Amino acid sequence: MMSGIAEGQGYDALQTPPAPATPADDYLFPEYRLKRTMDDPEKTPLLLVACGSFSPITYLHLRMFEMAADYVKLSTDYEIIGGYLSPVSDAYRKAGLATAEHRVAMCQRAVDRTSNWLMVDTWEPMHKEYQPTAIVLDHFDFEINTVRQGIDTGNGSRKPVQVALLAGADLVHTMSTPGVWSEKDLDHILGKYGTFIVERSGTDIDEALAALQPWKKKINIIQQLIQNDVSSTKIRLFLRRDMSVRYLIPVPVIEYIEEHNLYRDDSSGQPTADKGKAREEPTASS
Repeated sequence: MMSGIAEGQGYDALQTPPAPATPADDYLFPEYRLKRTMDDPEKTPLLLVACGSFSPITYLHLRMFEMAADYVKLSTDYEIIGGYLSPVSDAYRKAGLATAEHRVAMCQRAVDRTSNWLMVDTWEPMHKEYQPTAIVLDHFDFEINTVRQGIDTGNGSRKPVQVALLAGADLVHTMSTPGVWSEKDLDHILGKYGTFIVERSGTDIDEALAALQPWKKKINIIQQLIQNDVSSTKIRLFLRRDMSVRYLIPVPVIEYIEEHNLYRDDSSGQPTADKGKAREEPTASS
């Protein structure tokens, strides 16, 4: 399995980690909605990252960030400074996966018209090779804490930002299933970064958490008070059947799908082959 660097392995944990390789010289890390100064310097700054196919992005993908923001505000000592969508690269070959160009464009249209704090990062989808989730989180950590030296606290100092993975409850289920994730990746993702998980109907959170006890303190469970089981898979099915998806996904995304005639069949222009993610499963609704 392709795996990330476990914490303290591959480089000295006390030293500055190496810069993740960028796929193109013209790559620019998006920061136009990144908070520059903390509101409360006593809190811990937090950056949320959602990885997944986003083929296409749905309101649930966007709603997850809002649920996380409420949870963070009401139940933690964190302060959110930004949120990012990181679409998987085309190397993750699966039926229904539109090309990275289309998925990035749909995500961008969605956040441009529906959010004032979310951004789309193109580092992962620009790669021709699959980038494991652990490496993707390393990329964000490098951009925020090494390149930008964390965030201004407002009192003359700067604080390192805690990067965390945001995902649906199916992620915890895959992480607790033997053989799906490597032990190194689990320790790196959950031990160093931690995760915020949104509950989903049909997933036994307690059973999954029982197998992840070493990292229990870094796993935050967010209750979904208004149930929403919309998934990209269901959206693609509706589109193949020529059914309406209005009010299930953002209007700009619907317009983009119609403009480019996407999801009229299973392939969406992508060849079906073995999953480039090896044993690692997607971290957001597919």
